[in-house]
Amino acid sequence: MQSIDNYNFTGKRAIVRVDFNVPLNESFQITDDTRIRAAIPTLKKVLEKGGSLIIMSHLGRPKGPTGKYSLKHIIPAIEEKLGVPVKFAPDCMGEEAAQLSANLKPGEVLLLENLRFYAEEEGKPRGLAEDVPEEEKKAAKAAMKELQKEFTKKLASYADCYINDAFGTAHRAHASTALIAKYFPEDKMFGYVMEGEIVAIDKVLKSPVHPVTAIIGGAKVSSKIAIIEKLFDVCDNMIIGGGMVFTFIKAQGGKIGNSLCEDDQMELALSILEKASAKGVKLYYSGEVVAADAFSNDANTIICNDNEIPDGWLGMDAAPSTLKEWEGVLRASKTVLWNGPVGVFEMEKFATGTKTIATILADITSTGVFTLVGGGDSVAAVTQMGFANKVSYVSTGGGAMLEYLEGIELPGIAAIKA
Repeated sequence: MQSIDNYNFTGKRAIVRVDFNVPLNESFQITDDTRIRAAIPTLKKVLEKGGSLIIMSHLGRPKGPTGKYSLKHIIPAIEEKLGVPVKFAPDCMGEEAAQLSANLKPGEVLLLENLRFYAEEEGKPRGLAEDVPEEEKKAAKAAMKELQKEFTKKLASYADCYINDAFGTAHRAHASTALIAKYFPEDKMFGYVMEGEIVAIDKVLKSPVHPVTAIIGGAKVSSKIAIIEKLFDVCDNMIIGGGMVFTFIKAQGGKIGNSLCEDDQMELALSILEKASAKGVKLYYSGEVVAADAFSNDANTIICNDNEIPDGWLGMDAAPSTLKEWEGVLRASKTVLWNGPVGVFEMEKFATGTKTIATILADITSTGVFTLVGGGDSVAAVTQMGFANKVSYVSTGGGAMLEYLEGIELPGIAAIKA
């Protein structure tokens, strides 16, 4: 397998799949450029080693070409961070894209328009009604498969080598994330974002330094069951926080008031408790919680045991005594994975638990503990608090990280390793 560090890019055109699916405000200004900043080392490496760049990405979920989701809006940000002008192909499949690619000189950069303007990128027919006969659906899917092959072949024709640096879409078998790799059997490689994500997650899953603690938060047990069970194979401790904890509490006969609960998952929660015990994993719940009389930042609050929440009240955050207990566990750990908030992080009044976890992780990282943060609000917490550079690794992968943690082989990774 080729490596971006060893590959000879001299005179080569590298087509690089990045994840520049960044949030834009109403004025089309980027409100969070984390993903662009993350890809810059990969892009600069190609230019420094004498190659030229063809950058491709998606933005949003368009159903066809639309100005709202045009990648032209992010050109200034790319130019600023790369330090070179960026040419733009207003149609990733057009003749202009082919010509601009063919004429690229070493050191030059071309950005292709949003790949998802074409249904072929994802390989799903658009506009099919629900009541379309099954035979017509099959025919449409078969036709789309052929169109996707041509789409992929055209993208591949622009370049001499392929780099996948879009971990956030690595769990999708799309044209630009997986299918294109077969056109570069000897000239395909991971970028630094992909490499970094794989190495960081493997440090937890495959070669962790014990004791290992996982903090699993969020609203629903059902969305985290596969990760929880997979992590039982490597964890010594697991802290369960956030809304999902109340399903465990109620399953054991606790009073949870109006707290979030998946009644249909209570048997599953009990089986998780049994599996943890069988695997020798020590589970930590919320203990005492901050409860509120309404789901509101202005609600009245009390501190009570998580299994004694009064009727009409609901658990909203971990209480100070609980956070103190969790801190002891975390400070005794050598490897920590954090996925999901431990309270209603969106409301300032109930963000203390999540912010405290972020602060503790930043602190223990400085003592040599390996800390991996991934998943929505936990990433937002360390980023907003300025701790993103104070933990060992922040995964921007979202769904891809979750599937990789579950042990699922991601198409974007498998295509490079094949």
